[in-house]
Amino acid sequence: MADDLPFATTLLVRDTCLCLHVQRAARALARRYDEVFRPLGLTSGQFSLLMALNRPEAPSISQVSTLLAMDRTTLTANLKPLERRGYIEILAGETDKRRRTLMLTASGRALLVGAIPVWQRTHAKIEHVLRASNPNQFRTDLRALC
Repeated sequence: MADDLPFATTLLVRDTCLCLHVQRAARALARRYDEVFRPLGLTSGQFSLLMALNRPEAPSISQVSTLLAMDRTTLTANLKPLERRGYIEILAGETDKRRRTLMLTASGRALLVGAIPVWQRTHAKIEHVLRASNPNQFRTDLRALC
């Protein structure tokens, strides 16, 4: 049976699999941001979620789940701690009470105002590390996969 899946195949996947490399990089990036956001009581995912709500009009749960490429169930689970902490409000739609919209509260907006300089410094450091790879092209390439 060992001949059915040689170790060389494992090495090939380890060294060439784009999915594996993107997953590893995503976890490493998330850890960096989690570390710098920790003093603010935020995770990188919560920061992204709160930023997704910073719009002129309150977005629906569907709009935010699409933007973050997150299923509605996972998004709803991630919203609960932010709602309990008073950073967001989950509102029933005006015309359709089943539709939910998401709104930043004043304290959620204040938290983001404090988090932006932290994000800017961290983002600049990461872009500096990636400067030889052309970060703008990298973002374009990643968006092509979505």
